[in-house]
Amino acid sequence: MENTFEKILKDGERKGYFRVLNDGAKIEYLPSGHKENLNDPEEKVRAEYYFDLLEKYHYPVKRIELETEMPDRTPERYADIVIYEDDGKKKPYIVVECKKDGISDAEFEQATKQAIANARVLHAPLAICVAGNTRRAMETAEWNDKEPEKATITDIPISYGKIEEFRYKKGDPDWDLKVLDKSELKRALEKSHNTLWAGGKRNPTVAFDELCKIIFVKIRDEKRGRKTGDYYDFQIKTHEKAESVYRRINEIYLEAKEKDPEVFKESLKIDPEELYTVVGHLQSVTLSKTDLDTKGVAFEQFMEDFFKGKSGQYFTPREIVSFAVKMMDIKNDDLVLDPACGSGGFLLHALDEVRKQAEEYEKDDPDRKYRFWHDFAQNNLFGIEINDSIARVAKMNMIIHDDGHTNVIGFDALEDLNKMSENTKNPNFRKNHFDVIVTNPPFGANVKRSEHPYLGKFALGQNGKKSRDNQKTEILFIERCIEFLKSGTGQMAIVLPDGILSNSTLQYVRDFLMERTQILAVISLPQFSFTHFGAGVKSSLVFVRKKDEKEKLGRYKIFMAIAEHIGYDATGKKDAKNDLNEIYEEYKKFKK
Repeated sequence: MENTFEKILKDGERKGYFRVLNDGAKIEYLPSGHKENLNDPEEKVRAEYYFDLLEKYHYPVKRIELETEMPDRTPERYADIVIYEDDGKKKPYIVVECKKDGISDAEFEQATKQAIANARVLHAPLAICVAGNTRRAMETAEWNDKEPEKATITDIPISYGKIEEFRYKKGDPDWDLKVLDKSELKRALEKSHNTLWAGGKRNPTVAFDELCKIIFVKIRDEKRGRKTGDYYDFQIKTHEKAESVYRRINEIYLEAKEKDPEVFKESLKIDPEELYTVVGHLQSVTLSKTDLDTKGVAFEQFMEDFFKGKSGQYFTPREIVSFAVKMMDIKNDDLVLDPACGSGGFLLHALDEVRKQAEEYEKDDPDRKYRFWHDFAQNNLFGIEINDSIARVAKMNMIIHDDGHTNVIGFDALEDLNKMSENTKNPNFRKNHFDVIVTNPPFGANVKRSEHPYLGKFALGQNGKKSRDNQKTEILFIERCIEFLKSGTGQMAIVLPDGILSNSTLQYVRDFLMERTQILAVISLPQFSFTHFGAGVKSSLVFVRKKDEKEKLGRYKIFMAIAEHIGYDATGKKDAKNDLNEIYEEYKKFKK
């Protein structure tokens, strides 16, 4: 799919703003003929902003200059773009400093000071620093290093007009919020998280929690009822102080928290200055109008990097998640559970499958199409996650994907089920209730009876007539998942370490599984399947159907396959080969 920058290049060439040369390696700005290397990330930012200056701000091309030399500067220094008030280019009006998208907050602050310094040298009344979607426009005469908000304006004027109080407004062809591509959205999230993480000032999971709160407010503001032409609240006004921005954003948060208390129970725990910076990263973009596939991949990639890089959690690769969900043939009236849901990947892929069905079955009726998948998201998707912060991430992920968050709970899925229902006030987490379970339970941890008395209530927590002192989490999850499934019809896809399938000492676990379920399929995964994502245990995907209590099975066939290629290699790089697609087609034939 064409990304945002590729589209700008094509539109810019068609309108005669620039030419792209050497198979995209160089750009020639017109009419000046100035050429630069387009492989430079900063040049991409300048090219996009040059396009905006002509297209959205309506400045005449003959009054725009690139690489303007600063007089009386040693060593030589140049302004990236200067806009003049006159055709003779004698009266500088706006000085632009361009930096690559994704620079740190400290680098951005330094760049804003450089923009101001250049504007002062040229006696230009306005300056702006641009780093992708993060932008700061300033009045040169008002600038003070200690109080930058006094000089900060919402944006440069359009075509020498007045400075506006707000910039972004609903329904405006130029100034409504911008839809991002996957890489842009991921960078916006990374910049925002880095602001809150502050290089280690906060625990990364706490920073992520605060980011989720801000995204929650952002989406809520976008979906608020407002007329075309009304301004959004999630933005920074001209000369607005950080405390004022904080009050306005916090008001929306408190209002949203009251309406939806299960998502966030705590107040915002960040400084006004930090919130001001994050709003600067996100104010120009839309999350609610960005298409679901783009949001899904961008958030998944961002969280994948986050989980394996900073939080110590491991992440199930999307290729494996997608395959497991497809194998389950989920329908829109199925009740679907992941009792170890992490950030919600399995649930979101289940939602995607039902959304595809909606496109096929209800394509001629938009209202029925929306209800088809939205009702499924709201009423049929369930998740349990032991870590409260990660559970909130899952809820946030569901909200970003247009809901389904109300049935995600923060709880220990191995805890007594009655206690779970009482504590969560959600009666759906009960035995014999779910049509489908898709999960990758935590491996390797020991549940000790001395710490968790519930161990004694598990059949797999017993050794003959004696209670075991401890048991592996993945073994207990097998029993709990089977309990959750509907008798006779409930089906499960579960990632299990190969030791459970082969070690002689674990024969009792295999016996338990085969007594209570029909094994449908076993797919052996490569040794490296989870190595790049934080866990290195050789594993398989096991698919089962829960037997009815009175059901007796004779001999039956089990579909078995080995996946040597799964769409990425041992280093995590993309691999063109993916055996899982072929295995899925073979399984469909096998079932017939």
